[in-house]
Amino acid sequence: MATTLLVLSIGVSGCSLFTKNQVNKIDPVMPDDRENIAVVKDPKVYTPEEIKTGVVKGDWAIETVYGKKAVGEKAPFLKFVPSEHRVYGNNGCNIVNATYLYNPKDSTISFDNVVSTMMMCQMEGLTDYEINTALGATKFYTWNVNGHDYYLNFFDEAGREVMQLMHQNFEFLNGTWAVRKINQTNIDDPDMKMVIDIDEGKLHGNTGCNIMNGEISVDMEQANSISFSNIITTRMACPEGSQETALLVALEEVTAARPVSVNEVVLYDSRHKPVLTLVRTTDK
Repeated sequence: MATTLLVLSIGVSGCSLFTKNQVNKIDPVMPDDRENIAVVKDPKVYTPEEIKTGVVKGDWAIETVYGKKAVGEKAPFLKFVPSEHRVYGNNGCNIVNATYLYNPKDSTISFDNVVSTMMMCQMEGLTDYEINTALGATKFYTWNVNGHDYYLNFFDEAGREVMQLMHQNFEFLNGTWAVRKINQTNIDDPDMKMVIDIDEGKLHGNTGCNIMNGEISVDMEQANSISFSNIITTRMACPEGSQETALLVALEEVTAARPVSVNEVVLYDSRHKPVLTLVRTTDK
């Protein structure tokens, strides 16, 4: 059975409010991979030049809408794909996508041809309506950096902020790392190291005994939230005193990461307790 869609057309000079008169029910004409694009999030690293010129791309968590915290059954986010001039995402309940145009020279941005699914939302207080309205009202944007997080702010024609979005930047984790501490235990094993690739969302390395591979994901719903999952290893027998199990458990407990310096990072669990200390290395 075909899914019924709510089509919301947002023009640059059109009304910024969504009323029942603007709702048209049509059969969906959607790319086969629309749902995958909307759900799969892949944080990309911004170059200094892109930051300087105000490029709008990648995954952004919707933090506030008209000054209210964005909440929903799912984490509201938008994914900007410049090559397609399209934005995909979720408004807290339903999948949305639209076309978008922006100009860094005058900081203008606009959204058009907004399409949203029409799933029944069980949670009260959803911001899906406000998110769609805010997109319709958006005329200008600013691009800001705060520590390792990036922020987009959308403004209406009168200069009022209608939406704030955050892009989490974990590029400081890219590279090869030696494990120096697991919890509070010092590690002196030159073979225990890992390579982290944020762009690809991949982890691979050595437990000091076995080769390991895993996946990295970023939770757009929470600031500085990162996790390692689907970690697999070879099955060689480890010598007595091996810290392999401790390492694997620590990786599974990771929920956040902070740089101490360019060459040292600390990974934390959900209680903000340091579980891994990594030091950058050139050894492969």
